[in-house]
Amino acid sequence: MDANTTTPDAVLQQSESDQADDPIFQEEQAHLNELYKKLLGYRDELTHQLEHEHKAAAADLVTMSEEIRPDFTGADETMETLAAIETLNAVIDAYNQYHDFSVDRLRRVLLLLRQPYFAKVRLQMRPGRPSEDVYIGAVGITDEDHEPLVVDWRNPIAETYYNQENGPTSYMVRDRVRNVVLELRRQFDIDRDQLRAYFDTTVAIEDSLLLNALRKHHSEKLQAITATIQREQNEVVRHEDVPVLLVNGIAGSGKTSVMLQRVAYLLYQEHERLSADQVVLFSPNDVFERYIDGVLPSMGEANPQLFTWRDFVAEQGAGNRDDGTTTPEESLDALDAALPGVSVEQDDIRAITVNGETLLAAPQIAAVVRKCEQFGLGPRFVALVTDELHDRLDQKFGRMSRDESWQERMLGLDVEEQIQLLGFVANPADEAETASQCRKYVEQLFKAEADRQIDQLAWLRLDRLGMRALGKQALSATEFLYLRLLICGRGASDARYVMIDEVQDYTAAQLRVLAKFFSRAHFLLLGDQNQAIREGTASFERIREVFTASHGQVDVCRLLTSYRSTPEVTAVFSALVHMGDDVKLASVRRAGGEPRREALPDQDALVRELHGLVQAARDGEGLTAIVAHDGEAVRRISRLLGGEVPTVKRGETLPAVGVVIMTLAMAKGLEFDHVIIPDASATVYPDTPLARRRLYTAVSRAMHRVTLLAVGELSPLLATS
Repeated sequence: MDANTTTPDAVLQQSESDQADDPIFQEEQAHLNELYKKLLGYRDELTHQLEHEHKAAAADLVTMSEEIRPDFTGADETMETLAAIETLNAVIDAYNQYHDFSVDRLRRVLLLLRQPYFAKVRLQMRPGRPSEDVYIGAVGITDEDHEPLVVDWRNPIAETYYNQENGPTSYMVRDRVRNVVLELRRQFDIDRDQLRAYFDTTVAIEDSLLLNALRKHHSEKLQAITATIQREQNEVVRHEDVPVLLVNGIAGSGKTSVMLQRVAYLLYQEHERLSADQVVLFSPNDVFERYIDGVLPSMGEANPQLFTWRDFVAEQGAGNRDDGTTTPEESLDALDAALPGVSVEQDDIRAITVNGETLLAAPQIAAVVRKCEQFGLGPRFVALVTDELHDRLDQKFGRMSRDESWQERMLGLDVEEQIQLLGFVANPADEAETASQCRKYVEQLFKAEADRQIDQLAWLRLDRLGMRALGKQALSATEFLYLRLLICGRGASDARYVMIDEVQDYTAAQLRVLAKFFSRAHFLLLGDQNQAIREGTASFERIREVFTASHGQVDVCRLLTSYRSTPEVTAVFSALVHMGDDVKLASVRRAGGEPRREALPDQDALVRELHGLVQAARDGEGLTAIVAHDGEAVRRISRLLGGEVPTVKRGETLPAVGVVIMTLAMAKGLEFDHVIIPDASATVYPDTPLARRRLYTAVSRAMHRVTLLAVGELSPLLATS
């Protein structure tokens, strides 16, 4: 069989006899067998080394620490003692580095044992030279001679696969163009050491491997789809690093996958300068956070910081108030105008306290504030006050380090505690060294939290200032955070990239806060203008204006191809809104069943229908979601079903199969095999722009089937869809 002339589905449906007669299949299976054997060998070797070296290192450290006999009676004895301690510390550092390297390699080997690679390209690197086969996987691995066995999908050379251009093509290496000829582009369906199918193609879109991957039933985690990045998605994933990238994608176009691929790509490209904790990801809800948890680790990267808006405001100390999701921009404008006339009063100041230890008393802070109040509230005032407060904190630590009680606490720690807290064994030679080591001890206990409180203005009762400025009895979280940003002029200094999923659900006020808080970070904003399911959220035009004002440059990309749902489901949701003339509405899935729409005479009939659908869902495969428009509707449906169907609540994880009830807001960003909309009535979904977007969002959660039920008249929106 010639894979280049075989139809896609024929390759996927190869029988065992077909595979036996296919020399290409046999050749690829043999290569897979050889590589898998090597991976198993690496796994066993690394596991043995780590187990052996860990025990040996632990024993060596104990022995070395016991051999240290502190002797400071003379100069020579002191030098020998200090040298022995330094040797112990050097051994600890060396072991940690070796251990980290081995653990990272083992992690990559274990990932590849699940699927060693998903594609290969055959490249002619130079004219007249033999072509080279490059296998592409979720992570990269080299052999004993440092020759690549599998290259990471984010490696520059892998771009030849995603460029989707056979023949002359190129890729970038350290800002230099490498011109090559792409002779072969092959995708694989592999499970561990078993090659199920291969497919030679000129594109990585709408082919059988993509279709096969998309047909897979829902699992507990969102599946990493590295092997099926479409060309338009790849343009986002590998887009040049710009201040703001705004992505407007229709339902089912892979926005969330693109976001996670972009994070993984950036972490790989900047691995020497960027760590996962410098990437912040905003998701629509806790359920969605758990839905995507584990995707980045499956691509060989640690998870970034994950927040919902509610999590974020809680992290910033504003979680005990209205979360500010309905705060209008006018409130922020009012704070801008009123702040110059607000002054700090005595009761606006509070002490800096950490773990019950008062490090800076309120009167001390008040004295500093009085020295600087001539500059008025604002960044200069805050910079001067915080600088002096850090100086006074530094002086406080100096006094504590010379305090005998704190020195006794430090010296009373056992060796293991000293190494854990200080990074070395404390054996001071004199009073000066005792004070120096004690300072490191007290700083380890208090400095990070005290610095955070100073920098985040915990010493200033912002609520009192804001309430006076706005003439209100309470500030929302959005107002509180914006006020703090106005006063201090900055937010996070360490975040380098911020990704906001479902950006159409944010108000302009929320986005102004995030743009100002993460002023030094680059943003990736992803959403669907047709899935704005709340009144008062920012339009894409306003989103662009907000970030142009804050960051200067906003690049815009579109994701125009939907491939989540069957053609029948796609036809229903696409008819609800104006998609635009440039949007491709053709589904890449095979045809499925026609959506069911039924107006029922009464509530009893609805209950009977729901019971039947629930039983069918339990007997079938995949996950079914009953999506009701709000919390009250969810509770009503749950009562009608006698509490037999679980309701998904905040913080819970979706099951892999079965049936659940959830609100439309919680279903945002998720997908299900079957979606049941039990309240698709004219009352709940009238012919209004907001109702159109809400129904579009609900229907587009379905991959294979959608059932629309209503007691009485069906929504008029369904008459034309």
